[in-house]
Parts: sequence; structure tokens; C-alpha cells
Amino acid sequence: MKRWIGLAIAMVPGVASAQAYQCTAPDASMMTVRPDLPSEREPQRLLPIGHYTLAISWSPQHCRQPDRAARSRFQCGDANRFGFVLHGLWPDGIGKEWPQYCKATPLLAERTIRANICSTPSAQLLQHEWAKHGTCMAGETPDSYFAKSTSLFAKLRYPDMVALSRQPLSAGKLATAIARVNPGMRADMMKITTDRQGWLDEVWICMDKSFKYARCPAHQGGVKPNARVRIWRGPR
Repeated sequence: MKRWIGLAIAMVPGVASAQAYQCTAPDASMMTVRPDLPSEREPQRLLPIGHYTLAISWSPQHCRQPDRAARSRFQCGDANRFGFVLHGLWPDGIGKEWPQYCKATPLLAERTIRANICSTPSAQLLQHEWAKHGTCMAGETPDSYFAKSTSLFAKLRYPDMVALSRQPLSAGKLATAIARVNPGMRADMMKITTDRQGWLDEVWICMDKSFKYARCPAHQGGVKPNARVRIWRGPR
């Protein structure tokens, strides 16, 4: 039986918390996962960790695309409403390459998926994040890895995304607006990614090995600060 998880209410005008606006726990059919394994295209890489990236995705843009929405019934269904969601916590390398798929891992337990699916609203993405990224963090279990990533995600605050969507916006201006509502963060500590038409896709927040916000390395991806960014707010 489905049950209602929660509705986050911003306590500061114009500033939203990191939680889902509304999230109803899925039934067991949406908790099943398949193995996520290294491949020729995504090989195992055993490399030292130099820093971390906390990646968050703008859900309205994800669900705007019919093919993605069809594959993401929990995230994009009528029972749920998300703003930013947690993509994952990624260990980065010292150079341009990063460690990935560091050791074999079994499928995630249903209780682990259920505990984290309102932050990362896809069971298969949770399996992928643990297999590809979490296994490269020494001493972590699935539960401790997701506890770390979701706690970092839960601390984030956001500017008024509706107001920003109604004005001319650059990646630098969006980064500045996000930094302004997060103590210790600066615009150069994140990268903005968009699709080819300039619609907001993700925000990558750079962190040092102590999980403190840090300036992004020069090779980190994302669009240039002066690139135009548009924010899709969803059906209205």
C-alpha cells in the first residue's frame, strides 16, 4: 500500500529546502533493480580520490521529455512532485578521470531503496550510483553511502526558481543565486549543465575530500558562466 511521505514547506520567503514537494512511497513493483556493471564503454577504474561532486537534477526538465517520463513513472507520476532531486555523490580523481565500479556489489536491499527514493526517485539510479560511485569510497556500505549523500543534499537551499524562470538568466547568475542562499558556497564552487536548447538539466556542486564546498577544477564540465539558461517549471 502506498503511503504519503512528506511535503516540504520553505520557512524563508523565496528559499526552498532540498526535500521533495510531495513524495508517495511506491509499491514493490517500482523497487526492483537489475545489476549495474562495468562495460567496455564504462570500464572499472581504480584511482585515488581527489575531491567530490554532489550532482542534483532539475526534475521538471527530466519529466518534460516523454521518453524519460515513460521510464520514470515514480518520479514523473501524478502522485509525486519534485523540484531538485539528488543524482548522486561522485568521487572524482586527481586529474580528469575518476574512479568507478571499484568492486562488485549485490543488488540493493528494498529497505535501502525505500529509505532513499524520495531523494533519488529511481530505484535503478540508486543501484547505479552505489555500483559506479559508492563502491569507490573506502569503508562505505550502501546505507552509509546514501546517508552521506542524502545528508549533504538535505542541507541545500534554493532560490525562488519560479522567479528566476521568468527573467533572463545565465549560468553564472543562477550559480550566484544558489550560492547566495547556501552559507559557505560561491558561484565558482558549482557547474551548471543544460541541454542543447539551454534548458537547465543539473547543478554539480564541487567539494573537497572533507565534503566542504570547494572551487571546481578547471576541467569540470558544465556550460560557461555567460551561457543562457532557461528553467522549465512544468505543466501550468
